[in-house]
Amino acid sequence: MNPEILQHRTRNFSIRVIRLIHRFPYSQTGNVIGKQLLRCATSVGANYRAACRAKSPADFICKINMVEEEADESIYWLDLIQTLGLVEASETASLLKEAQELTAIFTASGRTAKQNHRL
Repeated sequence: MNPEILQHRTRNFSIRVIRLIHRFPYSQTGNVIGKQLLRCATSVGANYRAACRAKSPADFICKINMVEEEADESIYWLDLIQTLGLVEASETASLLKEAQELTAIFTASGRTAKQNHRL
């Protein structure tokens, strides 16, 4: 997939998560989970931008692995939000799907980069 498209998708994912968190109930649980999701979801885009500017194949692999981990962690928090009912499930469903798709993309990208780097 085109890096510019992925940069746009990851930025859009961050913005959508930020808007979701603003709708959380004000509570200790909402604050803690919101901060955790905010950290990992916004990290996906920031770390992907860094991966695009990697200085070497090994640097790219390291950074893309971080992107994959943050996207996967976003899945965890979004799933927990749905389970706890912090917001309506309909509000998290498309974000959860996007996090799953991004995780799959970055997993495949990391795998390909590792295979190519061994050549």
